[in-house]
Amino acid sequence: MKEMANGMYRIQGEGAFEYLAKAQAQEREGKEVLHFEIGQPDFPTPQNIKDTAYESIENNFTGYVSATGILELKQAIQDEIEQTRGFRPSIEQILILPGAKPGIFFTMLGLVNPGDEVIYPDPGFPTYGSVAKYLNAGDVPIQLKEENEFRLNPNDIEERITDKTKLIILNSPQNPTGSVMTKKEIDRVAELADKNNIFILSDEIYSKMLYEASFHSPAVLDESKERTIILDGFSKSYAMTGWRLGYVIGPEEVIGRMGTLMINALSCTTSFVQKAGITALKGSQDPLTEMMKAFLERRNAIVEGLNSIPNFTCLHPQGAFYAFPNIKDTGMNSREMADHILYKAGVCCLPGSAFGEGGEGYLRFSYATSIETIQKAVQQIKDSFE
Repeated sequence: MKEMANGMYRIQGEGAFEYLAKAQAQEREGKEVLHFEIGQPDFPTPQNIKDTAYESIENNFTGYVSATGILELKQAIQDEIEQTRGFRPSIEQILILPGAKPGIFFTMLGLVNPGDEVIYPDPGFPTYGSVAKYLNAGDVPIQLKEENEFRLNPNDIEERITDKTKLIILNSPQNPTGSVMTKKEIDRVAELADKNNIFILSDEIYSKMLYEASFHSPAVLDESKERTIILDGFSKSYAMTGWRLGYVIGPEEVIGRMGTLMINALSCTTSFVQKAGITALKGSQDPLTEMMKAFLERRNAIVEGLNSIPNFTCLHPQGAFYAFPNIKDTGMNSREMADHILYKAGVCCLPGSAFGEGGEGYLRFSYATSIETIQKAVQQIKDSFE
């Protein structure tokens, strides 16, 4: 058999699924595992969203729809962006996708040529670097520093910009650290992109999942008409991970060509799922409010618990639902520690190195679980060192 395309040897997987498989292997042996590895809310999809999907199926809204998304959902997104970002995109600026991940892939596929450079946070969501490598682009990870509360520093970005820089990826609130960039920091990155004629992909999937911090988008500067592409979706805020529904907003020409990618790759996003998305945006937001109230309590519990473990230190994340403790004083690297915690304590988390070299010396805990489970996990981790 001939070799596959070169890019297939550059693209990478995700540590979350690797450690989930390890945990499931333990469970098949009859061992209990407490799960903190997968980044999905443990709340059910709100009933009104499910009801809309059921009704749409019963009404036979199950066929092909426009490759770029149904008009009613685009209109709901227009209202959403106007309310949350302060501008109203045109219908032609919006592309509906089966999840947010295709938005990362299509944006980079549509903008980045081999040899172009892509700046992204490290540690960061693994797909950013993986797709850059797949496209044979120059990947330029910018290390997030704990002393800056893991916020991406615009000065660090400015130092790494070259005439080859094509795209800057922002993610605030951020996975895996839970950091939230300030308005001043985000505006500064937007200004750098404008000055140097660089595209921005702003991954805003956690935009509704904030604690003490406030959300701000770089798209405010150009209203996504020139260089800023907003990526958002329904998986996290509305507990719809398996529904696969997301969207991008950007310059009309870019979105139009990405729509052609959508036609070639996926035809369209599931019709009745799009109807459910309208209800998510236009219906009651009480389930989101209740979920974030629970996540705040869990955040406080897990940060307190992790800080009580010898040689662990953990900042308070300002968004999302991830804790990112420093374990450098333990003498183990992040993978050794994640394995120790899984096999000795029965707790599955992720090594920080799964999110890039900048994550070495840290772990990621997804606290999408009960406070009782959090407290039990902390105690079992403590016991594993005795």
